[in-house]
Order: sequence, then structure tokens, then C-alpha cells
Amino acid sequence: MSGQTPDIDPVESQEWQEAIEDVIARDGADRAHFLLDKAVQQARAAGANLPFSATTPYQNTIPADDQLEFPGDLEMEWRIRTINRWNAMATVVRRNKESSEYGGHIASFASSAVMYDIGLNHFWRAKSAIHGGDLVFFQGHVIPGIYARSFMEGRISEEQLLNFRSEVDGKGLSSYPHPWLMPDYWQFPTVSMGLGPLMAIYQARFMKYMHNRGLIDMADRKVWCFLGDGEMDEPESRGAIDLAAREGLDNLIFVINCNLQRLDGPVRGNHKIVQELEGDFRGAGWNVIKLLWGKGWDELLEKDTSGRLRQLMDETLDGDYQTFKSKDGAYIRKHFFGKYPETAKLVEDWTDDQIWALRRGGHDPEKVYTAFKRATETKGQPTCLLVKTVKGHGMGSAGEGQNTTHQQKKLNEEQLRAFRDRFQIPVSDEDVGKAPFVTLNNAQKAYLADRRKALGGAFPQRFHDAPSLEIPPLEKFAAQLKGTGEREISTTMAFVRILTTLLRDKKIGKQVVPIVPDESRTFGMEGLFRSVGIYNPLGQLYTPQDADQMSFYKESVDGQVLQEGINEAGAMADWIAAATSYSNHGVPMIPFYIYYSMFGFQRIGDLAWAAGDSRARGFMLGGTAGRTTLNGEGLQHEDGHSHILAGTIPNCISYDPTFQYEVAVIIQHGLQRMYVDQEDVYFYLTLMNENYAHPDMPMGTEEGIIKGLYRFSETRKPGKKHVNLMGSGTILMQALKAAEMLKEDFGVTSDIWSATSLNELARDGQDAARHNRLNPLAEPKKAYVTEVLEGSKGPIVCATDYMKNYAEQIRGFIPEGQRFTVLGTDGFGRSDSRVNLRRFFEVDANHIAAAAMVDLYREGAVSRKDLEAALKKYDIDGAKPNPRLV
Repeated sequence: MSGQTPDIDPVESQEWQEAIEDVIARDGADRAHFLLDKAVQQARAAGANLPFSATTPYQNTIPADDQLEFPGDLEMEWRIRTINRWNAMATVVRRNKESSEYGGHIASFASSAVMYDIGLNHFWRAKSAIHGGDLVFFQGHVIPGIYARSFMEGRISEEQLLNFRSEVDGKGLSSYPHPWLMPDYWQFPTVSMGLGPLMAIYQARFMKYMHNRGLIDMADRKVWCFLGDGEMDEPESRGAIDLAAREGLDNLIFVINCNLQRLDGPVRGNHKIVQELEGDFRGAGWNVIKLLWGKGWDELLEKDTSGRLRQLMDETLDGDYQTFKSKDGAYIRKHFFGKYPETAKLVEDWTDDQIWALRRGGHDPEKVYTAFKRATETKGQPTCLLVKTVKGHGMGSAGEGQNTTHQQKKLNEEQLRAFRDRFQIPVSDEDVGKAPFVTLNNAQKAYLADRRKALGGAFPQRFHDAPSLEIPPLEKFAAQLKGTGEREISTTMAFVRILTTLLRDKKIGKQVVPIVPDESRTFGMEGLFRSVGIYNPLGQLYTPQDADQMSFYKESVDGQVLQEGINEAGAMADWIAAATSYSNHGVPMIPFYIYYSMFGFQRIGDLAWAAGDSRARGFMLGGTAGRTTLNGEGLQHEDGHSHILAGTIPNCISYDPTFQYEVAVIIQHGLQRMYVDQEDVYFYLTLMNENYAHPDMPMGTEEGIIKGLYRFSETRKPGKKHVNLMGSGTILMQALKAAEMLKEDFGVTSDIWSATSLNELARDGQDAARHNRLNPLAEPKKAYVTEVLEGSKGPIVCATDYMKNYAEQIRGFIPEGQRFTVLGTDGFGRSDSRVNLRRFFEVDANHIAAAAMVDLYREGAVSRKDLEAALKKYDIDGAKPNPRLV
């Protein structure tokens, strides 16, 4: 053939081939693989340009001769599994007979039932007194089958199955794995495609981190992640596989169900997804095990002396493989085996039913068991199992192998009867149309109970009985509660000092986990390199360039800092692993993830939502926050909306502090709520890199800091010309400056209000309004912001470094009749000085002072002449373009 090197010595070639065959016969395929690798290395070292292939033939990785003896009762497990299939199907079908609104999925579990059955019967250890338990990321669409299994075990009632996807009254079952909705059952949320594999990698990594730091004994615990081949198209699904290989995460197992179908059709109709994934994972350094063919194919492959069947398997496309299993044995005989005379001859004595009965590897329990066992015994690298199945296996005309199968929610009586007959379900002809749930007999129940007892107990199961921590009192942060005098610092610097105090704390210091994508030096955290080290399972095998400096780049096996490179999604997955450690390992950890605020909720918003669902506990710190604080970086760096995004997550508590004492109070309060009171919330704080002097903490302000608003300074005897200037973050400093200008220029006095959390004020106000709406005859509740502002004199001007919507949330709770003007930074960010940016976005001291004068004029407190003078003095241009639109 064109492009091939001619064989100049066929006899020698034959001798090489016979030699390899002899090695395989005597010492096995692994020995042959070793010798060939050595030969290839030697040839390449000598300059030979050998082609690279990251894929192997389209065969099972584990040969039939290496098949392990199955440890269980195959017949018993088949019987139980078929009932599980039926009940899973019935869960969805019965719910959709009531209403198609409920939805649900049948086909995904139908394709993967054997894998989950083998895992639950033989591999997945529950947390117990003697074992930490395995962690399993269940594929989101298969959970009717997991519920059906728990029903057979007596963990879930028939009433709950009947209320599948009816979550409002708490009697039903959640649509997908949701720890928030089923906090004693599900370990991880997984149905947001791509996040499961990313989070699984970092859970496995964090397990090793905990082990290497002496916080847990991970022993032989594993993290299993079940995925669909279509899900692997999500960038997050493959985005961190190199980290798993680089760090030798042999506690990690990916199981990719390759049924060759996406939601609407074939995954790679014109190609082969198994080969593509094998190339990616092998190329990244994973151990890859392909399980494609059930044992019925072993006989044919042994008879395939011509090699045509192997060739046919290699060249057949995914789209055709899918079509074959949507047809019948006659179609497969003609269109697959019939392609070549040699392959047709292999099955010439077979009936069409025998051909149709040939199974794909994922439906063969003995081969699945062997593949799982090999994966758990792999050392030094993660394992990816590529398991070929049929989507909708067993559903027959209702959707087996069909493009529409993912959408199938209902089966008619004929289809139910066919399902029953195929799997020999004990349901009568009279009842089959009702799709009744089937219970196990005593022997079957005992078998399941024995299998789970041997593995430590019920599974899946989520634990949340971690011990409370002894957190430091607020006085521990005395240095931050005092002012800085004339010395100017940023809140970022204040946070680093608070973090250092926590790291040095003898009670909880070891449980603090600093996490940074790749900006430690930007945030002034380089001092941690030497004091606690950067985690690396290999330690430090090189001499760092800055080894002679105080804060050199120090990596160590037991390092405490997780420094993730330029990788916000990975750092967030790290944070989730640490923030759920209290549940997954029984050891509460205190993660602090600090990053550019713009690269937080906007960049990894789906993960932040998953953190909420996961009941994560910890701190996220948006550094260099605000749209005008990070000057010089431009549109993609300047954050004017992270607090609005944070407010969309119900259990995320967010703050925008101005002073270091506010940061200290908030963090100490967060520690109390999450690690003493054990609330399933997490905290988001924005920090700034702008330096200014910080005052002492005013007496009696702690409650207001936590609730979101307090009066920072007060005019004792306000006159007619009096305003309330409110702000947060660095813009509160502009309000303070505006107060001085107003006093000096026009004799206007001001009260200054620090709004540490407009989100928390809004939530409190909404809660009060809800109470009053639902209890109209009871004593009305007042919003906290209403209570605090009542009695304050004059209009309110509120300015922040965020979009106006951030402050507009509380407008409805401002005392009646009091003017409320909001200034914010709507629009795209841009590069310039802070002075120019604040001027452009109309949140500088000039605009705050001018807004106050406008409100005073409208209330008749100042004259037209004074207002005109103020507009001129503060250089207010009424024709200036709207910054939101330019």
C-alpha cells in the first residue's frame, strides 16, 4: 500500500512475530508488552522515527484467559438485578402516568445496571469503624435504579418511589443526586454535566493531601466516578485528567459508560468514542481498561484465525454499532458479519437469536467484576474503564439503541409485557399494565443484606456527624480590631494576617487549607510558602530559583497550601473537596480560597452552585474586588457584580467589608456558624488591594457588621442640612471624603453607614416581608435595615463598587418617606487610575457629595443657588454619557 515501508525480509518479519507469540504463550501479554516497549525505546534512542499510537485494538484490554472467578452467586445476582431493572423502570413509568411533568430517565440505568450492581455487591465500602468508606459519583440519569436498589434493601419505601421527583413536601425522592435535598443519602451532586469528573479528581487528590498531612489514614479507599461517553464532551470532564496522572492518583477510578449515544443521537457517529477516550487518557498517563465484548464473543475471536473479525471490529463506526442494537439478529448477520466471507462463516451455524444474544462487555457481570478488580489493584496511576453497553438495554421497541431512548418516560402495556418476559419478572398478565413494584423474597433479601454487611453497611449514604471545632474567640484577632494609625494597609493584607493567626492556632491550625490559583504573591501570601509549604506529593526535587530568599517557593509532601496554577475551576474543585471533608472524611477542614474576584462566581459559577448543593463549609475570598479598585487591568478583570451572583446561591453568605476589624468579625462569625454551630453555609468576602488607614472598631458594632449595616459615625445634633452616606468596600472611603467636602463647602452634616452586606440586608428584609404576608394578623416584623435607619434624619445616598442592583435590593425596606439614592458601577470595566475610574462610574466623593446636595435640594433643605454651586464645584456634567452604555 502507498506510504507503507516495504517488507525487505518477510522471513525475518515472521520470526519476530513468532517470537512475540511465543512470549505471550509462555509469559503472558504483559511480558510481551514490556519487551516491545523496551524495543521501541531503544529504536527511538537510536534515531528511528517510530509512529506513536495512544490507542490499542478495539478489543477487551483483559484477555479471556485472565478472567477472574466470580465471587458471588451469578444466578442470584441476575435475578435480583432484573427485579431492580423492573422497579427502576416502574418508578419512572408510574410517575409519568400521573403527569408527564415529572420526567425521569429509564435508558441510562438500563445500560449500566450490571456495573452498579457489581459495584454495590462487591466493591463499594461504606464508612464504618474500621474503614473510611469509598466515595462514588453516581451518574445523574441513572438514579431511579439506585433508588430501586435501596427499595429492595428496605431503605426506601414504596411511598417514596411513588413520589419520585416530588420533593416539595419532603416525602419524595430528588430528581438527581442532591445532598441538599437528601442530606443523609447522596454524597455528591453530579447531574451538572462535567462537574462530576472534575470534582472527583480533586476529591481523590484531597484525600491524598489529607493522608500525606497525617489528618486521615486513607488506606485503600477509592473515589469512583461514573460518566457517560456523551458527558465527556464537556471541557471540564477531561480538563484535569493530567493532574490525576501527574500526582499518581491510584485511588481514582473513572467508569465511562460507552453506550455510544448522547441525548439525541450517536456520540461519534462517524468515529469511535472509545478509541478517542483511550487516546486521551492513555496519553495523559492513565491506566486504561477497555471492556467492549461479553464472553460470547470470546468463542468467535478464538475462531478468528484470519483476523477479519478483529479488523471488522476496528473499522465499524459507532453509528453502525448503535444501529445494530436497534435492529435484530438477522440485520446484524447481514450488515456486520456479512461484510466479509470470513466473518460470515464464523456465524453460519448460528441462529439469529444466538447472534442477537451476543452481549457487549458492560452487560457481562463476570467481565465487569474482573475489570473493576483490576482497576482497584492498579498502583501509581488513576484508572479509566471504558465499558461498552447498549443504551436502553432490555427496553426493546420502547427504545433499545434508538435515538429517542433518552426521552422515553412511558411504556405501553405491550412494551411492559415484553420487558417482563425478557427479564422473567414475577408479574401477572393482569397486573403488568400497572407496572407494580416487585419485592424480593427472603433469600434474595438475605443475599443483598450479606453483601452490604461484608462491605460495611448501607450505600450510598452521606455522613455529617463531624466534630465541632474549638475556634479562637474574637479577641484572638486583637491586632485587627485596633486601628493602624497613620499606617495604610489593604483589607487583603489584613486577611493574610488573620489567616496567619489561624494557621498558627494550636487547636485548628492544621485544619486550615489556603487555596490560591496562581496569585499568592499578588495577594501578599508568599510568606506562607516557607511557613507551611506548598503541597506536592513528590516533595521538592529541584532547587528553587529563589532558594536564597526568605519566602522561597517551597514544595513539600505535607505542605498546607494548595497552589493550583492558572486554574480557577481546579482551585474551586479543591475548595469543594476541602469544604465537604467534614462529611466525606469525618474531619472538618477550613478552606480559604482566594482569587481575583472577577474570576470567581463569574468564572466558576456552576461549581459555586454545586458547592451550595454539596453543603460546603468554608471561605471564598474575592481579592482585588470592585470595578474601580483593580485599576489598570481592564474589562475582563474588574468585578462589579460578584455580590449579585453570590446572592443567587441560597446558602452563600457574602460581605463587602471596608475595614480590617470588619474582616476579623466576619471570619470569626463564619467559623462559629460553620464549625461550632455546624450550619451548612459558606462565606464569600470581597477584599481590596487599596491601602488606607483603618480605625479602631467602634464599640457595639459587631452585630451590625454581621447583619450587614451599622452606623460608623454619627452627627450628634444634626441640623436641617443633614444626610446619611452609606457605602461598602473601598467606596465607603469615598463617602467619608464626601462627608468632609459637604461639611467644609456647604455646612452639610453626615452620618456614615457601613453596609457590610447588602445581600444579607435584602434577605432579612424579604424574610420579614414574607412573614407579614403569610401572617397578616400577627405582629408585623420589621426588616433589620428599617429598624436601624428609623430615626435617622435626611436622605440616604448609598454608593458601592458594584452594580446599582446590589444596593437597590434594600430600597423597599428604607423607612417610608426617606429618600434613597443609589450610585453604582454599571457597565464594562476599563483600565485607568482609580481616581479616573471612580469619576467615570460616578461613585467618587464628588458624585456622592453632589447626589446628597440634589436630595437636600429636593427636600427644600438647601437653596437652588447652593445646588448650582455644588454641581459646579464638584464638576458634575449632566450631558455625560451613561457609563453603562459606553
